[in-house]
Amino acid sequence: MEVTAVATQGRYDSWDWVSSYLLLYSDTGRGWKQYRQEDGRFAGNVNSEAVVLNKLSHSIKTRFLRFIPFNWNPSGWMGLRVEVYGCSYKSYVADFDGRSSLLYRFNQKSMSTVKDVISLRFKSHQAEGVLLHGEGQRGDYITLELHRGRLDLYLNLGHRLRFSSRRVPVTVGSLLDDQHWHSVLIERFNKQVNLTVDSHTHRFHTGGEGHSMELSFGGIPLPGKPGTFLRKNFHGCMENLYYNGINIIDLAKRRKPQIHSVGNVTFSCSQPQLGACTFLSSTSSFLSLPSATSATEGFSVRFHFRTWNADGLLLSAPLVPEPQRLELQITNTRLHLTLHRSGRHKSEVSTGHTLNDGLWHSVRLDTRNLQITLTVDNEPSSTIELWEELESKGNFYFGGYCIFSHSGCPTVECQYATAAFQGCMQLIFINSQTVDLSHVQQGLLGSYNELQFHTCNIRDRCLPNLCEHGGRCSQSWSSFSCDCLGTGYSGGTCHNSIYEASCEAYKLIGSSSGFYSIDPDGSGPLGPTQVYCNMTGEIAVWTVVTHNSTAPVTVQGSSLLKPHIMTLNYSTSADQLHAIVAGSEHCQQEVVYNCRKSRLFNSKDGSPLSWWLDREGERRSYWGGFLPGVQQCSCSLEENCVDMNYFCNCDADKETWANDTGILSYKDHLPVSHMVVGDTNRTGSQAVYHIGPLRCYGDKTMWNAASFYQESSYLYFPTLQAELASDISFYFKTGSPSGVFLENLGLKHFIRVELSSPSTVTFSFDVGNGPAVLSVKSHLPLNDRQWHYVRAERNVKEASLQVDELPLRFMEAPAEGYLRLRLSSQLFVGGTASQQRGFLGCIRTLTINGVSFDLEERAKMTPGVSSGCPGYCSGSSSLCHNRGRCIEKSSGYVCDCSQSAYGGTACDQEVSVSFDRESSVTYTFQEPFSVMQNRNSQASSVSTESISRAREDVAFSFSTTQSPAMLLTVSTFSQQYIAVILAKNGSLQIWYQLKTNKNPDVFSPSSSNMADGRLHRIRLHRVSRNVYIQVRNEGVFSNLCLHTVGLRNDISHTVIGIQQKIH
Repeated sequence: MEVTAVATQGRYDSWDWVSSYLLLYSDTGRGWKQYRQEDGRFAGNVNSEAVVLNKLSHSIKTRFLRFIPFNWNPSGWMGLRVEVYGCSYKSYVADFDGRSSLLYRFNQKSMSTVKDVISLRFKSHQAEGVLLHGEGQRGDYITLELHRGRLDLYLNLGHRLRFSSRRVPVTVGSLLDDQHWHSVLIERFNKQVNLTVDSHTHRFHTGGEGHSMELSFGGIPLPGKPGTFLRKNFHGCMENLYYNGINIIDLAKRRKPQIHSVGNVTFSCSQPQLGACTFLSSTSSFLSLPSATSATEGFSVRFHFRTWNADGLLLSAPLVPEPQRLELQITNTRLHLTLHRSGRHKSEVSTGHTLNDGLWHSVRLDTRNLQITLTVDNEPSSTIELWEELESKGNFYFGGYCIFSHSGCPTVECQYATAAFQGCMQLIFINSQTVDLSHVQQGLLGSYNELQFHTCNIRDRCLPNLCEHGGRCSQSWSSFSCDCLGTGYSGGTCHNSIYEASCEAYKLIGSSSGFYSIDPDGSGPLGPTQVYCNMTGEIAVWTVVTHNSTAPVTVQGSSLLKPHIMTLNYSTSADQLHAIVAGSEHCQQEVVYNCRKSRLFNSKDGSPLSWWLDREGERRSYWGGFLPGVQQCSCSLEENCVDMNYFCNCDADKETWANDTGILSYKDHLPVSHMVVGDTNRTGSQAVYHIGPLRCYGDKTMWNAASFYQESSYLYFPTLQAELASDISFYFKTGSPSGVFLENLGLKHFIRVELSSPSTVTFSFDVGNGPAVLSVKSHLPLNDRQWHYVRAERNVKEASLQVDELPLRFMEAPAEGYLRLRLSSQLFVGGTASQQRGFLGCIRTLTINGVSFDLEERAKMTPGVSSGCPGYCSGSSSLCHNRGRCIEKSSGYVCDCSQSAYGGTACDQEVSVSFDRESSVTYTFQEPFSVMQNRNSQASSVSTESISRAREDVAFSFSTTQSPAMLLTVSTFSQQYIAVILAKNGSLQIWYQLKTNKNPDVFSPSSSNMADGRLHRIRLHRVSRNVYIQVRNEGVFSNLCLHTVGLRNDISHTVIGIQQKIH
């Protein structure tokens, strides 16, 4: 039956109902698989009479269903009436034994197809095997192969280099060797291919001409055919195998001539007796089994296991006499066997590697013939020599060493030297006797705790990969983590860019001119790119993007029929260029054109003889100083052309050199992508041109603001698209005690950021796990009519809230909770849909998931809201520099430079100090009241993982002729430190001491002698394990990685210039 929905009711006229349940399905009634909703559970009933219907997101084709109550009415008991919705399902199956296959021959020798559709279902307990393979006459091939429990598709149409070693498959799916049905759909239309396994689809393009092939199903039965490669045949069952609408299994069953059968293909599925069980808990799961026979002359144990955990106790066997025991455990992904003896040193041996890869691994342990033999996956055995035979005490403990205590209420007492095993086991043999797990479940054999029988409940938390921006996903049994090293992003899911969005932002934090990586769309899909930031101007900060044609280009011999074409390749991608230009207030590009008898326009009809292409590849024939549509040059605008009868100097067509140089500044067309010159083929004709880099200034979003002066007013935007991740940042200033900054609602879900009291900002949301609330409380009022910064983030791993420089609030997401935030209303900014608790004040620089919101434009059409914000500190003129804070006064403003390394009225004057050999400056940090407040109110929500989310950003300049020298040390109360020193040879070294029992990480970003009396500027930036070091004057930019994570957020003091020893 194909099941599409299930419905439940409680027991009639009672207090008995089930409020949530798990749904399992099986093809045989013995091996079960859980149907997973987003969090694995189905919503049940709230009373005994109402019917609750749950439609399945994808139907399941099954013979058996099992409903397992998870929660029920605490005032009653479990009561469940069920109804199943679906339709009949016709099944054609073929069973392959690893040596058999089916060959399908086309009716014609060669047949060209534009569209191909292959669909099938399969189940197998083997991780390797070819499901289908085909080869054509012109080098085309297709192979669908089960490899390491995943599906690899090799597809090439008409490519003669099919045997190249560069064959790279498209891989989809995971854990497909679980002896449950999996659906496969391959769709090809021309060169577009969709590969779908269960509900996961991969779309890609393939090359070739699209010829059809001979296909074999279940293996490769074409011995001797040129190019056939050796692979293991499929061992398992296939169902409803269709090729372009043709039922292959039906043809085979009816012995049609198009089908050739190799080996023993049967048309009913065999049912291997595997008997898996799942160990659920890392603290209390165990399975205790007695020895099958007398074990006075040694014993043997065999089993298969699969897990994601790198550590876990697999087997513990108490020996005679006590306290001798034999322990088999996974340690750092390897199998580790330890023999503990009384009064003697323990004996140990290790074998295997990466045993936490989620695949099934076989283990055999034998203690006969005065040695212990350990074999993993049929690899060479490892042995421990014995002086005497081992004698088992009688019981073997799988997964953990636990016993039942019957004193009073029955309890479980567990003893672990390491964590218990979390994973699956099957095919357990003790002294060559099979263990029937059904007898264990029925209480007829052994004992157990926290086990699931007849199912392997392993899941791949990295499918789909929830790590963003190329982050690498790894997992344990209960969670996943993202390695963001080298991606340019940080956070639990690699969501947050570690770079500033613009050169303007680098200027505001005190940076000087140089090359910087910027990320113009923040956490959006565009990656970071390197640009040059020119900060020498008093007002404008220029962003400079270079291209591949920096030298002047000389052109001769070109014509309209054979023009000279120069393609400009920029140092950043087209999408990044578009983002830089769109986010800037002004952009320009200089075009220098020197000519001799080389015209830009034809004097007869005005048609262009030379032109340039814009960023979209459109032809443009206007030149510097003019807007689109005006075919003139800058000399016409300045009224100084060499011949006033023409609008360009070059159009005078003189034999002497002339010049038409100008600035292109229409943003929508920049940058220049191609230069085309078509009039240098006459005698004496020549052109020399040079196209400058793209130069932009101003950050359009930094001061984009709106003022709210009615509590019932708000701005509305389209629904927030942030199912899996959302980061929200903005600045606000207000005199009101409370108000909602923004809100977006769904049917049951919501997300909200608000000023909940004069000194507290609250971030709350609900994705189905119940409301989650994060609050940051300041020791000073936040409604002081000064600008304050807020950044709230929520993803599938965690949520965080940052307000100004106050400590980051952090909350982990539940391991088995709902993931997706489903919203349906409009996004309300400055108020709510109910028009209550509206915000009164100013909001600026609102950015969500890298997208900047144009508050000013939307405010122009909204009553009760105006564009911009009043006050001296609300403009883009950067009154206070280098992290200085602009504070409004009744008759002006002042700059608070207390958080800046600069002084003066505008925080733009460097503060410097001279040291002799014995002098130093120590700055002692005192824990602020706000830290203690936040620690008390929400300590339970803060994980130790939050240590790794702290950042360091250190910048300073120095000049010295002495080495070695201690430049700077930053120390914490927990004995950690960062040190920046000059070695004896004057080279720079960065020391990170994060664990007192380990040697520090030492980085040497520059080997040159920096004790040369020149001024050098150092910038040190750390996010998690990533350390970025920039050395000005040396042109050094280093991206390095720490061995351990996390400088604690308890800095005690900073010392500058002291001569002290580093341990």
